[in-house]
Amino acid sequence: MSETVQSSETTRKVRVFLVDDHALFRAGVRTELDSITDEVEVVGEAGTVGEAVAGIAAKLPDVVLLDVHMPDGGGAEVLRKVRPTHPAVVFLALSVSDQAEDVITVIRAGARGYVTKTISSQELVRAVVRVAEGDAVFSPRLAGFVLDAFADRPGSAPISDPELDLLTPRERDVLRLLARGYAYKEIASELFISVKTVETHVSSVLRKTQLSNRYELSRWASDRRLV
Repeated sequence: MSETVQSSETTRKVRVFLVDDHALFRAGVRTELDSITDEVEVVGEAGTVGEAVAGIAAKLPDVVLLDVHMPDGGGAEVLRKVRPTHPAVVFLALSVSDQAEDVITVIRAGARGYVTKTISSQELVRAVVRVAEGDAVFSPRLAGFVLDAFADRPGSAPISDPELDLLTPRERDVLRLLARGYAYKEIASELFISVKTVETHVSSVLRKTQLSNRYELSRWASDRRLV
């Protein structure tokens, strides 16, 4: 008994931020987490991408429980906007969807795990604690999607990336060389196109990915293993 008391007194609670566009769901998760454990502490919540970005920056939680689909951009958009400035914040996707495309999109964007909303309260607490400690956590069968997407095995089924699919083959070629550090003139020479055409392709890629500079593009390309 004394060992248990000592552990609870010395272990810092995992600070959790909830992101979901359904207020009732957020309230339910907050109530469950607050009532069943002293391992986690809900420090804030948000229902939109904008609210999430601002709230996470203000609260600096350990773990963000992140919905995948929201009207103004979804979980991947939150990840893209938060991770460059707050790399220590860990994201765990919590979604009703168990589709491979959704899993891979948020994992490529930087989430540490993905669980579905059928998860029990106790299991959710354990998942939050584990990702805070550095583990990767997935609901049953979802881990297979990630392994297939990143294993580079012959015969592995390719997982589509809706954002990557927006780019033309030539735009991908330009992005790949850009992420490798090529200058515009070098890209033009490598692809036998003009510098002006390179600039046009880069502008198009920036618009489609909603990124703002070469550094962000390079990271985006690296996350999708284009480099």
